[in-house]
Order: sequence, then structure tokens, then C-alpha cells
Amino acid sequence: MAASLGTMMDAQLTLDHLVDRAERLFPKVEVVSRRPDRSLHRTTYGAVAARARKLAEALGRWGLRRGDRVASLMWNHATHLELYLGVPLAGGVVHTLNLRLHPDDLAYIAGHAGDRVLVVDEVLVPLLEKFKSRVPLDRVVVVPSAGGGDYEALLGTATGGWKPPTLSEGDAAGMCYTSGTTGQPKGVVYTHRSNMLHALAVALVDTLALGHCDTLLPVVPMFHANAWGVPYAATLLGTKLVFPGPHLDAVSLLDLMESERVTIAAGVPTVWLGILEALEKEPKRWKLAPGLRMVVGGSAAPESMIRAFDRHGLTVVHAWGMTEMSPVGSVSRLGPDAGQLSDDERYAVRARQGRPTPLVDIRAMGPSGAVPWDGSTPGELHVRGPWVASSYYNNDEARDRWTADGWFRTGDVVNIDAGGSIKICDRTKDLIKSGGEWISSVDLENALMGHPAVKEAAVVAVAHPKWGERPLAAVVLKEGARPTPAELRDFLAPRFAAFWLPEAFIFLDAIPRTSAGKFKKSTLREQFAAWTWEKS
Repeated sequence: MAASLGTMMDAQLTLDHLVDRAERLFPKVEVVSRRPDRSLHRTTYGAVAARARKLAEALGRWGLRRGDRVASLMWNHATHLELYLGVPLAGGVVHTLNLRLHPDDLAYIAGHAGDRVLVVDEVLVPLLEKFKSRVPLDRVVVVPSAGGGDYEALLGTATGGWKPPTLSEGDAAGMCYTSGTTGQPKGVVYTHRSNMLHALAVALVDTLALGHCDTLLPVVPMFHANAWGVPYAATLLGTKLVFPGPHLDAVSLLDLMESERVTIAAGVPTVWLGILEALEKEPKRWKLAPGLRMVVGGSAAPESMIRAFDRHGLTVVHAWGMTEMSPVGSVSRLGPDAGQLSDDERYAVRARQGRPTPLVDIRAMGPSGAVPWDGSTPGELHVRGPWVASSYYNNDEARDRWTADGWFRTGDVVNIDAGGSIKICDRTKDLIKSGGEWISSVDLENALMGHPAVKEAAVVAVAHPKWGERPLAAVVLKEGARPTPAELRDFLAPRFAAFWLPEAFIFLDAIPRTSAGKFKKSTLREQFAAWTWEKS
């Protein structure tokens, strides 16, 4: 043996190891799903793993080839987990379709990906009918709400005598498309290796601190960015899973958290803002598990929300990521010096996006190169790592998202402090340039949502004849609240320079959202493009 070589086994990082582990070590751990009729379906990792193997065999016998795409149009439930595990076992690629997208987008995505098979929840068949004729699918498999039907018939073709293909860690295992807020949606293809490494990193104590003794509720959809990788991490660790199905209103989620003794949940800020509102209306209604952690990602969590949940004895864990990153890129955790910080300083730390997860490298780049890690100098965040995409699928037009030296350009404007903690100031497209100076819409939004009368707020740039652009604040008020624009401006005034303060406030019933639940500022910019400042 050459002296330069090590003596370790060449064990491939493939998802079949994850299925084997769950089946052998955690066969009795529950996987709970809420059905459309609100009844609960209970199964176990042992049963899920066995059914995932049947699915792999059934697809192989049907004619699925290595690398073939199997699309899912499904809510969060145990059958969707079977696809997460079973399709890669067959050498296929599970392609999660975002059911909140327009049928035109779904037709484009399914066609661009080359989906051969589509597995769909019975309740979502009407959505499928709107675009199915435009996609050359070989087979559609329906999953009835109460079991049986096409899906069970497919599993019934498995006999147990089929030999699965030998998998390689570089094989494609999953696929997801960006939400397409600008241009056509773009595909990201995950490998067995990237999913396995990401699952390990997500579970770490300084990441999401997921363990065998936890009960996890993924509110984040399984059709969006691998549900942040938590289904794979939970399966790896034998964490009890509780799936909400299509019932994502605050009361339904709180009822489920209470009845199943959930210890950790994951979702976007809009979900948690709704839950906070429900808790504040009925603070004594629910008896939640002590120390319940709520992972927030998708967009910046307002510091006011973090403080408010603390008052209810619930802990917000702030994370950040992107579809292109599998998706978790950083998590905010207090360090060993937390005891030396004031309350305000600790909340400021927790409201940042935090340090990068292990194996993810970061830098912030300005016009002249890398900017210092001083906690104030802004730059565009670049990332690289083993679960960061190196390209989009079959899309050369977006090659400029990657630098010549191999970093992915996130489009987020950040500052990084001396300890490596990231704070996202804005998206490059959402920054407001007023009189030659930059204004962060995110900072204004998060401050506005700290006002007791404000439920939600989004700030966008609107053209101004003198200053180039000025901030316009779109505000959704809490029930019964009636603050004036002057009151909101006065609330912000102590926190920001005068030129940062919104020039005008508009009050809406709701703020438009993307399919991932983020504020869709492009719609607001279009809606108020003709705004004349005399109105303010």
C-alpha cells in the first residue's frame, strides 16, 4: 500500500444506510400523520422502511431506470416519507413538486425535469388535472386519503425477490426547483452524499440539536428544499416524526404539538407569527412540551417575535439556507460568552442568521473584493460546501450565479462579525438606494413588526423624483388596531437614521407571498410602481 493512503474503508454515503439503520434500530418509533379529515394515522419507522423497500422494488419492476425522476405532488405525511426513502433505493430521483405554484409553473418544472412517474395525493388530483396534459408522464399514481387505491396496488407488485441496484454516493437522489420569483424556476439536483452529509450536520448540537428522544413536527413542506433535510435527519436518528398534512393553521398546529408532545418544530416566520397570535389570544389553552424549540427559516425572524415566544416559555432557533444549499447554511446559537452579555445583546445575537454549519465556507464580497468580518461592512454572501449546488440542472443561462473560483453567489447582502456570525441585511434586489445611500428593507420590516399593533410588514423601494428611491411600508395590522402612519414612523425613529424612515405607509389586508411563504416583494413593487409621493 502506498504510504500516502489511509487504511479506512471506502463506505459510500448512500441513503440505503439510513433506511437500514431506521429499520434495525428504531423499528417501533412512531411516524404520525394528520389526514385531510383530521384523523391521525400512526405507523412506525419499521413499517415505513419496509414499505420504502416495496416501493423501490415495485418501481424497478415497472421499469424505472437509474436517474429517472419520480415526482411527488403531496402534503407532509408518512407516504411522502416512503417516497423520500424508496425512490432513491431504486436508483431514482425523488422530485418534489411545489403544490403552491401556478399550474403553468408546475407544467414547466415537471417537463424540464423529465419526470416519468408522478405520485399525487387524492386531494391534489384537481391541481394535477390543470397541467397533466402538458407533461409527458408515463404513469400517475394516486394516494387515496384513507389508503388503498393506485399506490397500494403499486406496492402490491413487490414480491421481495428483487435485487436493488448498487448505489453510488455521487448518484442523483433528489430534486427541487427554486420558487422562480425572477425568471423561470431553476432545478437543483441533490446526491446521496449531499443528503447524507446534510442530515448529519443538521442533527449537530450547535445546529438543530436533533436527537432520538425528540419529537419533530416539520411544518416546512416536504415539497420545499427537502423539508430542510429534517426528514432524513430524523430517520437517521430515530426521532419521532409528526406530520401535519394539509392542516397548517395555528390552532391545528398547536393542537398537534400539544397532543403529540412535540419538542422541536420547523417552519417559516409567517407560520410562527400566526402561532404567536393564537397563543396571545388564548395563553392558557395549550400545554406544550417544556423547552419546545421552534426552528425559523425562509426569511429573517423579527427580534420582537423571538422575545415574545420567550415570554411563553418557547425558544426560537434562527436558521438560514437556500434551495441551492440543501438547504441549511447557518444557525444562530449563543456561545459560551452568553453569560457576559446583556439581554439586549443576547437577543441581537439570536436575531442574526448565525454561524455557518460545519463544512460550509462563507465570504462576503464587495465591489473591491472580500469585505472585513467586522459586523458592519456589507457584502454579497458567497458560499461553498459539499451540499451546495455547483450548477442548476440543464440551465446554462444562470452560470453567473457561480464565481470563477467556485463559490455560489447567494444574492443576500450580509455583514459578518468577528466570530463568523452572519446577519442578512437584504436581498440584492430588495435593497433601497435613496440619495446614494443604502437602506435595508429587512431591518425596517423586523422593527415594524415589533410594534404592538403590527401583525406583518414588508418594505419596498418606490421611485422618487428627488432621492431616486424611497422606502414604502406595507403593513398588516392586528385585529382592532388603528395606528396612524405618524405613530409608526415615531416608533421607528429612535432606531434608524432619519433618511431610513419610510416615506409612506399603506395598510393591507394581507401581504402577497411566494410559494415558500416569504413576502413576495416583486408583487408589491409592481402594485405600487405608479405611486406618487403626494399621496403620502
